[in-house]
Amino acid sequence: MLNKDEILRLTNNGLDVFRHYIPGQWRVGRNFLNPLYEDRKASCNIYFDRRNDCYRMKDFGNDAFSGDCFDTVGKLKNLNCGNPKDFVEILEVINCDLHLGLSGDGDSTSLAVSISPKPVRESKPHLTPQPENLKKIKPYSIIEQSFSAKETEFWKQYGITPEILKAYKVFSLREFKSENSEGKPFTFTALDNEPVFGYIGKRHVKIYRPFSEIRFLYGGLLPDNYCFGLEQLPAKGDTLFITGCEKDVLSLVSHGFHAICFNSETSNIPQHIIKKLSYRFKHIILLYDADKTGLDASLKHAQQLADLGVKRLVLPLAGTKQEKDISDYFKLGNSRDNFIKLFIEFLDNLYNDTMAILKPCEIDFNNPPVQAEMIISINDVPLGTQGNLLGITGGEGTGKSNYVGSLIAGTVRDASFSIDTLGTTILPNTANKAVLLYDTEQSEVQLYKNIGNILKRGKQSAMPDYFKAYCLTSMSRKERLQAIVQSMDRFYYQFGGIQMVVIDGIADLVRCANDEAESVGVIDELYRLAGIYKTCIVCVLHFIPNGMKLRGHLGSELQRKAAAILSIEKDENPQISVVKALKVRDGSPLDVPLVQFSWDKELGMHTYFGEKPKEEKEKRKETELAGVAKTVFSKQRHCTYADLCGQIQSILDVKERTAKNYIRFMRDREIIRKDAGGTGHFIPGHING
Repeated sequence: MLNKDEILRLTNNGLDVFRHYIPGQWRVGRNFLNPLYEDRKASCNIYFDRRNDCYRMKDFGNDAFSGDCFDTVGKLKNLNCGNPKDFVEILEVINCDLHLGLSGDGDSTSLAVSISPKPVRESKPHLTPQPENLKKIKPYSIIEQSFSAKETEFWKQYGITPEILKAYKVFSLREFKSENSEGKPFTFTALDNEPVFGYIGKRHVKIYRPFSEIRFLYGGLLPDNYCFGLEQLPAKGDTLFITGCEKDVLSLVSHGFHAICFNSETSNIPQHIIKKLSYRFKHIILLYDADKTGLDASLKHAQQLADLGVKRLVLPLAGTKQEKDISDYFKLGNSRDNFIKLFIEFLDNLYNDTMAILKPCEIDFNNPPVQAEMIISINDVPLGTQGNLLGITGGEGTGKSNYVGSLIAGTVRDASFSIDTLGTTILPNTANKAVLLYDTEQSEVQLYKNIGNILKRGKQSAMPDYFKAYCLTSMSRKERLQAIVQSMDRFYYQFGGIQMVVIDGIADLVRCANDEAESVGVIDELYRLAGIYKTCIVCVLHFIPNGMKLRGHLGSELQRKAAAILSIEKDENPQISVVKALKVRDGSPLDVPLVQFSWDKELGMHTYFGEKPKEEKEKRKETELAGVAKTVFSKQRHCTYADLCGQIQSILDVKERTAKNYIRFMRDREIIRKDAGGTGHFIPGHING
């Protein structure tokens, strides 16, 4: 009979309940540290209350833990002893966790002794004495037998195979002997319609009788943190399910999933175990029964373990006795694929906001995106396109500002006139979209003079309304970026779009160009704005590049994100400036023509001076690749083809196809050569040898 008096009778007046739930080496009548919270002073005591004829706990450090065994279990399970409904649940928890074998229908349950048939193999009786400070060890003996055809069919209906049963140490038992809480012996014998199965542990056995009134009980010493399936888990995995019972674990494992269970759905789940498992699995999911007990328990555990990322999945089952757990789910004909679909729906709900935001970013191959217009190019090689950054760099006095001015002039020019854009093709701004220039270095007087040169080159007599230029030298670095972001948004709507943005001096948007976090943040923001407003943002960086690479974190990040990087350098003839490509997203920068421009006194502006001869371009290519080879072989003597290809891609920021073409060029020019030793490795050639 499931009532308070019967539980006290079977648990030594509640002492066994305290021993089950309160770990540690405590003794009756002695003060100890309460292990249920961070107790710093031994002022907790379990004593026998003669008036009420039961054991009670008194905690002078935290009176919330004082009371009888039912109060203690209620405290641990977040249940209120004063609530009749909660008190019944407390009784059920104690009955289940201590395997008292009491029924909840008001009828007492006796443990009948049956005659044992001849054993197949008999285990040694477990009769370990019980010290006062340990949980009660129930002596037991078992007789194992082979699974009958009917027993094998029982497990098979849930998809559980004999191999899984063996791996998880599940045996068919012919006989189980033990003692009840009063020390009286009893025997369970397997019958054709009442099989007995055993989940065998190191110092215990948990008995499962699926068709009997008493379904679960145990012998030996059940661990405090009993966890079935823990030893069989892999080192790492994607998803781990926590189920309500061992059969559910076996069913999930048989269908290719990872699973564990604790003693029951109402058992406490140790947080330290879940914390360790959270490092090994991406998801930890509670998958309890779909009845009221399972739903309430999974919700409670999910709330308690929320900080460890534990979620709960509710099965689409009726919650009846025949249709409530994952074993029933598979028994009803659902497959592994059906359960995966159910889990995907769970993930969709879990990631609903993210997936909704991500949906517009998905590439639909049947509906190609609108091609970005090529705003800036040289010999049909795209340099500046909609939604991208174009980097322009070079030393002081190389003509960067004049070259950038020619790009702006190409966007503000009168479309009826042809102008000199210093060898660069600029898409006409026929829609009069906004053209924005933000200067962070030059004085207001110098910027005014530069704008005059831009309008002169663009053959404009007055400054167009859509052309806006700002001198930001008086602003703080933080204010500059904010001003750029907000004004771009304003002019985008005012002029129906933005044709081009020039930021002359992006290094002045950060406190330090070698600050990685700031550099990444600024370039990411500019790249984001270019995509939002479908424009090309020209970023002028006043650094002298080191060969084909830009210096500093800001330069490296710009080189990584920009569609192209151009370097403006002085020629051997100091009157001539040369435009060199350091990076182009599509193709090889070393194959882009070397564009020249110089000052024309008569016109009072820089003019296009043609391309350098092909020989110069080849010489530059050879020089740059010789420098790359020198960098590679300064760290190693030999290099495989794959390693060399990868290092060229990294150093020059080019694609694999371009890197392979460079290797071919380097071999033809004897910059590198094959090792004569037959290893197939590359070594420095005659030029670098």
